[in-house]
Amino acid sequence: MLKLLNLTEDEHDQFIEGHPHGDLLQLTDWARSKQLTGWYSRRFAVGNEADETLGAALLLFKKVPKLNHTLCYISRGFVCDYKDPLLVEFMLNEALKIAGDEKAYAIKIDPDLPLETHRDTIGFLESIGFRHRGLKDGMSKDNIQPRQTMVAPIDKDDKELLQSFERNNRTKVRNAIRRGTKVYRAERGDLQTFVRLMKETGQRDGFLTRDITYFESLYDNLHENGHMELFLVKLMPAEVAASLEADLDKVGKDLEKAMKKKDGSKKENQIKDLNNRMEKLEKQQQEIEEIKKEHPEGVILSGALLAQSGHKAYYLYGASSDQYREYLPNHHMQYEMMKYARDNGAKTYDFGGVSVSPPEDSPHFGLWQFKKVWGTEVSEKIGEFDYVLHRPLYTLAEVGVPMFQKGKVKLNQTLKALKERR
Repeated sequence: MLKLLNLTEDEHDQFIEGHPHGDLLQLTDWARSKQLTGWYSRRFAVGNEADETLGAALLLFKKVPKLNHTLCYISRGFVCDYKDPLLVEFMLNEALKIAGDEKAYAIKIDPDLPLETHRDTIGFLESIGFRHRGLKDGMSKDNIQPRQTMVAPIDKDDKELLQSFERNNRTKVRNAIRRGTKVYRAERGDLQTFVRLMKETGQRDGFLTRDITYFESLYDNLHENGHMELFLVKLMPAEVAASLEADLDKVGKDLEKAMKKKDGSKKENQIKDLNNRMEKLEKQQQEIEEIKKEHPEGVILSGALLAQSGHKAYYLYGASSDQYREYLPNHHMQYEMMKYARDNGAKTYDFGGVSVSPPEDSPHFGLWQFKKVWGTEVSEKIGEFDYVLHRPLYTLAEVGVPMFQKGKVKLNQTLKALKERR
């Protein structure tokens, strides 16, 4: 016999973090962070006669402007065994009661279930009243959360972790480590620096960025319980100078050895390559001396927000400067964050959404290229589902509003094009 349980916030979070289908977005910390953007939450848990918790759900609600209705969003779905139909139906019935109390026009879920092992769950959820929104591309704007993400297993030692990366990426990581950057866990006050980097990244890559209050809300609600850390990467001029000096010394010795070899095309090519390498290092040496004068304490080059829930770590947000990209700060940062997450109990590291194997002219190609070289695999989920409670309002919100927004964008593009022709 199934029954409702009254769990404390800590008990709820412990269940979420320990369940294979648990997710960061089902934590009470996450719900509190969403209050800034107008969401509020309710939750429930289900157990058996022995008071053993079998399922839990955190329901987010957001009011529809100018109407006495809300949207109910159960981010990453009910946390339970979806192979147990009685349990899922019990949880749905309880969610329907709560959604009714909050006058929701629909319940939206996107379970953290692999398509490979839960394809039959799509049909089951449809059979109990859900509408499947399809198997959309991982970067589709039609879904709230990406259906396809890149996930790397990180429960291995440093050597095995590095070896799991693609060969070219291993070389970049090793070079990044020895080039004189320092990766460190930053504090709340450093969010200002992170936001500055975020704006710089948005301008470079053409996307809108959030203001500091959003990131402060995330950090304030998730950091205290170990669910979020801010990482920054600093270029250390003195360390770079020492590394360059060592490289120059080595190239000089290699050049001496090459000069002693018998004459021939092989010798000439080697000397040419070494001289080019020497010239490049000397140029870098001059540059780093200028950096030492301007920034004796170092320069922040990149940053990221890393989140964790139980055995799952998430690369949530990343940003980097336009300057000194040749020092590969992001490569050093990702490797250090993966190790940090592993040392704190994570077994997987989620790089976030991707469009899988897009064509080279796709705007998402660069993201795919970056995320696929870290020993990652595509995590393809079963997608997003809607349980419609108020059909006219649902049709307006899910069809009418998006059509209006797309029409507005096209109109603005047309007006802009006409203005440019004048």
